[in-house]
Amino acid sequence: MVAVKLGNQIHLRSLRDAFATVMPLYILAGLAVLLNNTVFTWIFSGDTLANVQYWGTTITNATLNISGLLIAAIIGYCLARNRDFENPLAASMISMACLIAMMPNTVSVTPNAAKAAVEVSGVLPFANLGTGSMFAGVIVALLATEAFIKVSNIKKLQVNLGDNVPPAVGKSFNVLIPVIIVVSLFGLVSAALFNLTGNNIINLITTFIQEPLRHIGTGLWGCIILYSLGNMLWLFGIHQSVIYSSILEPLLIINITENIAAYSAGQAIPNIINVSQVTTYGLMGGSGSTICLLIATFLVGKNAMTKNVAKMSVAPGIFNINEPVIFGYPIVYNITMAIPFVLVPALGILISYIATATGFMSPCVSLVPWTTPPLLSSFLATAGDLKAVLVQAIVLVLGVLIYIPFVKINDRVLEKQAAMENEGEE
Repeated sequence: MVAVKLGNQIHLRSLRDAFATVMPLYILAGLAVLLNNTVFTWIFSGDTLANVQYWGTTITNATLNISGLLIAAIIGYCLARNRDFENPLAASMISMACLIAMMPNTVSVTPNAAKAAVEVSGVLPFANLGTGSMFAGVIVALLATEAFIKVSNIKKLQVNLGDNVPPAVGKSFNVLIPVIIVVSLFGLVSAALFNLTGNNIINLITTFIQEPLRHIGTGLWGCIILYSLGNMLWLFGIHQSVIYSSILEPLLIINITENIAAYSAGQAIPNIINVSQVTTYGLMGGSGSTICLLIATFLVGKNAMTKNVAKMSVAPGIFNINEPVIFGYPIVYNITMAIPFVLVPALGILISYIATATGFMSPCVSLVPWTTPPLLSSFLATAGDLKAVLVQAIVLVLGVLIYIPFVKINDRVLEKQAAMENEGEE
């Protein structure tokens, strides 16, 4: 199928691997910001508060504020590994070097005591290393790694020192000329852009690619359509990550990192749609918000098999792991469950969006692990907003009500199937 081929496409697979690898750092950044701006403010004040918050700032700088550089390095490694390239670590190094080469030599900054911005050189601001360069990091890493692998495979450009040198030294000299060629090429492009347009690749990619794509993919309806499409794949036994993890999640992660940075700086939160919002309100119990299905089954289910599956699925379902439901209830190839399985998550995203847009609840400003149980997830994602918990509870109840009639229909279908099987045996 087209969806399977898309999910296995090497560049999308490399992006999925890279973002999965870097996810713990983003979760740590969200935790640091959450503690800095909520818990610490409840306990400390004045200079003591500032001293304690220094810890959270260092964590944010080490994770969120260099996220563009980190993702470039990890993508380079993952793509080279997926290409079976013998030196993926060199590809990681090249990706970082090329991203830095594409950044401006002179930047505009505003000192704390100054009223106007000044031009400075010899610095790499977090604005260019962090969330602002994530999409540039993705594109530069993919291009640099592909170029590096192709050039490295040219035998005439390889420097072979023989078998008598340490392996690390041999590998290093083996890619010496490819490293020089690729980094010099990216540096040449950077110089040409600056001299001809006065601009740099970070600004160009952000302005003409990242922002338009994010507005489409992480707009309300774009997000609902893509997420619903991913959930529909489960009905055919194809993991929804084919669409979600490969296409939608990287954009949603960029949105939550911007929210975390804005919240840490005391600025307005820019993005309602983000990875925490989608997983918190559209992934309750796992894909399809199947915690609602389990509750509905306990309330009105009469089929012994599905009730047993529901009992076994409660414990993992609380932590949003629902493979037992997907394959045991089942959801796969079960046309009866198609409508609620796709509708309930979409409804959760829509209701939470409206509640946030109207100011009823706070936007998500922390990246919580997707295994965080419902109700606790909304509390943590919004930095302790109890109204967000209320909204998630409402979504949960509505999801149960939507699933109930389909549970009854599914029971009748299973009953008829069992009757037909018994007649066949007789």
